[in-house]
Amino acid sequence: MNNPWFKYPFRFVVLMLLQVLVLNNINLGGYIHPYIYVLFILLLPVRLNKNLVLFIAFFTGLTVDYFGNTLGLHAGASVLLAFARPGILSLFFKPIDFGKNEEVSLLKIGLGGFARYTFVLVILHHSALFLFETLDFSNFHYTLLRIGLSSLVTTLGVLIVMVVFTKKK
Repeated sequence: MNNPWFKYPFRFVVLMLLQVLVLNNINLGGYIHPYIYVLFILLLPVRLNKNLVLFIAFFTGLTVDYFGNTLGLHAGASVLLAFARPGILSLFFKPIDFGKNEEVSLLKIGLGGFARYTFVLVILHHSALFLFETLDFSNFHYTLLRIGLSSLVTTLGVLIVMVVFTKKK
């Protein structure tokens, strides 16, 4: 499945179905909200046109918003994630580490590098998402708890998916 015309739409559909049909319907006490769909944005090719990445992130978030009736919250948080991604990549890795159509992967940067990359961007995404959602600082401790727990569970979910589906060379 190396053909990008098949790989990315397939990945999008599978992650959206998992998010919309399974994860959006799981109640974990109100504090934990796993958003595995961010993996789609995290795995886009590193040197893909920045405007295209922002558009793809917007569309991805808007799809989750449509099925979750969240009025653009995921679209905004996903665009922020996509906007910050090049900066986080250059912070953790050398620009020459990635080829033209290469994506961030466990094989390329290892489990530790991928975990750091994922966790930082997931924290950013979830912070924006939950702060946009509440727009209130009276229960800030509750929002911080949601951000922290949801980020940990989402990162763990992303890492599990990556370990299970990464082919060893």
